[in-house]
Amino acid sequence: MAGGRRQAPPREDVLAAAMEMIAERGLEKLTMAALGREVGMSSGHLLYYFGSKDELLLRTLEWSEGRLGAERGRLLTRTAPARERLDAFVDLYVPDGHRDPHWTLWLEVWNRSQNADADARERQAAIEGAWHRDLVALLAEGISRGEFRRVDPDRFAARLRALLDGFSIHVAIGLRGTDRAQILRHVREFLSDSLLADA
Repeated sequence: MAGGRRQAPPREDVLAAAMEMIAERGLEKLTMAALGREVGMSSGHLLYYFGSKDELLLRTLEWSEGRLGAERGRLLTRTAPARERLDAFVDLYVPDGHRDPHWTLWLEVWNRSQNADADARERQAAIEGAWHRDLVALLAEGISRGEFRRVDPDRFAARLRALLDGFSIHVAIGLRGTDRAQILRHVREFLSDSLLADA
């Protein structure tokens, strides 16, 4: 109707648009003004909803992680050997390549977390914790079935995730000589050497 107020899009649509902009144009092009143009809102209206760009980025990351968490849940609850599901976990964890939008966003949120408040830090810890808990449960299952060596699942998960984080950063920033396929080979060799039960 002429002169009527345009209704704001659902927040999930705004977060999806932010993620799409990161994927297509890079994080540096994601400004409140540019996102507002994309979703038909003013930058002021976006700031009213999110409070700051830091909050927008963290909410976008939480939204993206929610989708990854659902996919991770489907992969881990399949009827398959624990090693096969562990490989699927690693595949999901490691970036698709240079400038992977999810990892680009993660790196930015990590960088900004140096000045984040306690609530933002707790929310980031919750994201990390979900990955960790799922990995610990999978390792414990593989150990109980005799597929994996009798390692401490929590300690092994912490070390494996640190390895995955380091390699993933190399892939996401496009460090020469660290493409996704090479990283996956390194991780699978590590798992074979350190985790697979002796035949």
